[in-house]
Amino acid sequence: MTKTAAEIEDDRQIRELLQNWAIWRDAGDWERFRSVWHPDGRMMATWTQGSGDEFIEISKAAWAKGVNILHFLGGISVDLAGARAIAQTKMTISQRAEVEGVACDVLCTGRFYDFLEKRAGRWGIVLRQPIYEKDRMDPVTPGAVPALDRALLEQFPVGYRHLAYLQTRIGYTVKRDMPGLKGPEVEALYARGAAWLEGAPL
Repeated sequence: MTKTAAEIEDDRQIRELLQNWAIWRDAGDWERFRSVWHPDGRMMATWTQGSGDEFIEISKAAWAKGVNILHFLGGISVDLAGARAIAQTKMTISQRAEVEGVACDVLCTGRFYDFLEKRAGRWGIVLRQPIYEKDRMDPVTPGAVPALDRALLEQFPVGYRHLAYLQTRIGYTVKRDMPGLKGPEVEALYARGAAWLEGAPL
């Protein structure tokens, strides 16, 4: 389907917003980062769930403690419906921390699934829900092997099992029912996204 000039511009603005999210968040550019959210916008992550403002404050606190989380973006798909949109962005989350006495990197691959709305001429995030597809843990120093608690590891969904383990070990309470590549959680998310585009409330 051919897009109108207005739709092309909306698509461009949304893509710019999503790219700015990753750059500004990882750089600690908190005031510009605040501009990607609507006031009622919410962030759902493994380690925290709350408003955009709450996410900024907890991210600031984590940053001050030395928590190291970086985001890398891939392709973006945007579905527009007037002043509403659903965007999916391929991404990886990279987090480094000491796990069982060994410095490790966890790399989690998935998608950001975003509910966006244009208000007073400005696009903003209303809800960001990551989809966690697969992850892995690697020691920073080759040959070092952390002795993981298998019982704890297996309590978490397979899509973010190692990320959840690391985050638990550094003191966070991890949400255990996040959507993955398949399953009822991601199917419910897709249904919610379709309803959003048709005008349903979140």
